[in-house]
Amino acid sequence: MARHLASCGRILRENTALAGLRQTEIREKVQAYFKAQLDQYLDWLDRRGMSKNALEDVRCEMLDHESYLDMEMESDQYLPVKPFLRKSGLTAQDWQASQPMMQRELRKGRRDLLRAVLEAAERLEHYSYDDAPDIAPAPPAPALPASSPLGAAVDDFIAEHSRQWAGKTIGQNRAYLNILVEYFGPDRLLATITKQDASEVKKVLQALPASRNTKPKLKAMPLMQVIKEPGHKKIAAKTINSHIQMFKMFFDWAERHGHSPHTLFEGMKVKKDKASESERKPFTPDQARLIYTELTENPSGLVRKDSHKWGMLLGMFTGARLNEICQLDIADVKQDGDTWFLNITDEGDDTKSVKSKAGRRKVPLHSELIRLGFLDFVESRRNGTRLFPDYSYSANGGYGRNLGRWCNESFLPKLRIKQPGLVFHSLRHTMVTRLGQANVPEPIIQCIVGHARSGVTQEVYLREGYTLAQLKDGIDRFAIEQAN
Repeated sequence: MARHLASCGRILRENTALAGLRQTEIREKVQAYFKAQLDQYLDWLDRRGMSKNALEDVRCEMLDHESYLDMEMESDQYLPVKPFLRKSGLTAQDWQASQPMMQRELRKGRRDLLRAVLEAAERLEHYSYDDAPDIAPAPPAPALPASSPLGAAVDDFIAEHSRQWAGKTIGQNRAYLNILVEYFGPDRLLATITKQDASEVKKVLQALPASRNTKPKLKAMPLMQVIKEPGHKKIAAKTINSHIQMFKMFFDWAERHGHSPHTLFEGMKVKKDKASESERKPFTPDQARLIYTELTENPSGLVRKDSHKWGMLLGMFTGARLNEICQLDIADVKQDGDTWFLNITDEGDDTKSVKSKAGRRKVPLHSELIRLGFLDFVESRRNGTRLFPDYSYSANGGYGRNLGRWCNESFLPKLRIKQPGLVFHSLRHTMVTRLGQANVPEPIIQCIVGHARSGVTQEVYLREGYTLAQLKDGIDRFAIEQAN
């Protein structure tokens, strides 16, 4: 009996037809899934009515489903496989193990859903009176094209793009798209979102307080309530456009992947604000020279930590971002032949990050850094792992918070050069500006500071990028101008 039972178990494990769901289980799940969709479609019909072209599309798709069933042809064309599995709590393995029965039942369910929508649409096109002759029905309006719920589509979009985005970017883009989810609701079908709806979303963005995510009172308010709160500064035009760009990217993706019959938010960006006093800007040559002197000679005694000195000098002579510098490991200072460079990466510790794919790069050490003794400083830290272990990690600001505060709230004010728009990040602006003025080609500058190169030549033909020697030649053109 033991051998017999073992044999039965082996047959069940190896025979996918036996391991799959029973037909009654499949039919129950299919019916529940399309019943929920039918309720949404009928609600839409009741509220908005229908357009002529969509009805024809629904009829064509219904005939296509019938054709596939007649031919007993296995194909998931026109089938909402992923949404169905997600809503029904099934896995891809369940889907494979229950073929071809599950695919056939899903197709029948979709076909009959479309038939029910067509019948409902036709009933809405005429009236019936007991004491009057029948009225010839007007041409029935079409049902909505197939589409996905907004919340599920956003989840799929984020999941697909998370491989290319840094963790911080994923969080930011998710926050942008959550505005759509909060405004429309997660179950709103993408096909029912119109250009007029997109225009209303744009108005909401223009009324959104800039401090919504930082002030507890505003954070707890629903979207449509928070935009009515008086006395709060609104988000900048640049931030509005960042939202709209993400919305457009999402709808473009949704249309290409069959989640939506159309794309939205094309050409809807707002006009940029006039440059404000607080917009970041480069240091002047005199200001850069003063900073350099204080960091290297310390005449005022303001620089008391090596981490402050070398963190600032790295910002000045590499143009790297604040967190990119402060998260460096000792092992990130490398040598290739005669060229020393910083290996800026998110590899290693889980707390390390880069802003984008282009942020992963090799930045040659400027000759001035080597002359000033940076390699000796690195050697003195060899017993540890991180180059700047005194910079603690923060979930919001990474490792850069301490150096940023010292620079912006102590160092620059005491040098009497602090003003709106001048912060640690201005070192990066200074590097980009001075290299451009030194006739360094823009793609070389982009590689040095970690901006994405654009255009067919750069993205296709020069995909490998530039050599360290080329980057070294470019970065060494940055110089601190001496006083006359």
